Amino acid sequence: MVDGFVHPDFGGVVEIFRKQFDKPGAGGAAMALTQRGEMVADVWMGSVDEAGTLPWSADTVAMSFSTTKGVASTALHILADRGLLSYDEPVATYWPEFAAAGKEAITVRDLMTHRAGLHRASNLVDDPRDLLDQRRMAALLAAMPADTRRRRTSGYHAVSYGWLVSELVLRITGETLAEFVQTEIAEPIGAEGLFIGLPAAQRARMAPLFPGITAKQKARFPALVRFLNRFERTRPLADALLVEGLDDLYEGPNPPIADTEMAALNGFFTARSLAKMYGAIANGGEFGGHRLLGPDTIADFARTQVTTRDYVLLFSMRWRTGYHRAFTAGRQPPNGFGHFGFGGSGGFADLDTGMSVALTLNRVTPTTPVADIRLARIGAAALKAGRRRRR
Repeated sequence: MVDGFVHPDFGGVVEIFRKQFDKPGAGGAAMALTQRGEMVADVWMGSVDEAGTLPWSADTVAMSFSTTKGVASTALHILADRGLLSYDEPVATYWPEFAAAGKEAITVRDLMTHRAGLHRASNLVDDPRDLLDQRRMAALLAAMPADTRRRRTSGYHAVSYGWLVSELVLRITGETLAEFVQTEIAEPIGAEGLFIGLPAAQRARMAPLFPGITAKQKARFPALVRFLNRFERTRPLADALLVEGLDDLYEGPNPPIADTEMAALNGFFTARSLAKMYGAIANGGEFGGHRLLGPDTIADFARTQVTTRDYVLLFSMRWRTGYHRAFTAGRQPPNGFGHFGFGGSGGFADLDTGMSVALTLNRVTPTTPVADIRLARIGAAALKAGRRRRR
């Protein structure tokens, strides 16, 4: 059963949402939509536990993997909007140590369009628990030389993006990214439930992810890495995504990853909070009476920066500055962009309809690094309803 609120014009979208999750073992999920600054759907269904005994609630949060990158990117856009950061300034202007190993000319825009050449996250540390140390990981990346393929195209920074953005925010503001997101995004627009990491006081709201990685699957990990490393074309994929021991950090009722700031992966969100953030972008920068961003800043970062095939993912993401194109079933929105995540979550803004779409869930399905068909179907239906309503 679906709970929550929906404007009558978007009832059909809720029905598509219901069909995606009204299945045995589907876990729980939440969907939220805004149009021109108005919340038009805020619904949820299913359960937070694998047994199906604990219902999803209005306040349930779920870890949303790469969906987190969109929130991290928005933090940098706020700094740019305030004149504290320039997209075309070298990263080293704000973070001098980043200039090491020939990276002195790499700009903030290069970093945000995955053209910094720092996609590699595998084999950086011997103990996976060291991945939880934001400052150490940022220092390792600052010392690393850039992959030369960055000069030709993007290479998705699947895990490393979060460490890089977090360090930039810290160097510019003196605040951690988690703090900045709370004070400069979540609180001003009423997006409660938008967390980088998850404070201990909020743990009771968390929907644990399932199913976990089995012992048999973990045993196959070294063989998969060896196979991908045999081929030059697939080696960057292994380097960027296959980090041994990373899965252990996000499993269980109190996952270690919740205690840190790994802003490429460990956002814990409600769909409502994501929809409000992207709703501000879709509404000229404003939501709930608060201006988050200026129209000129939005026009800048909404422009497509990279159309070539990404050397990690092996297809074009049509990177904007900090976001990829919105993948929807059927017609692709030319001015839709956001960030989707492993397992099915995601959020995006569409400038043409003034809409935002967000989905969170806890049953992680085998999928690509950028969501799956469920969000694509929901997104397509939402934009179709939004176009109709706009008339």
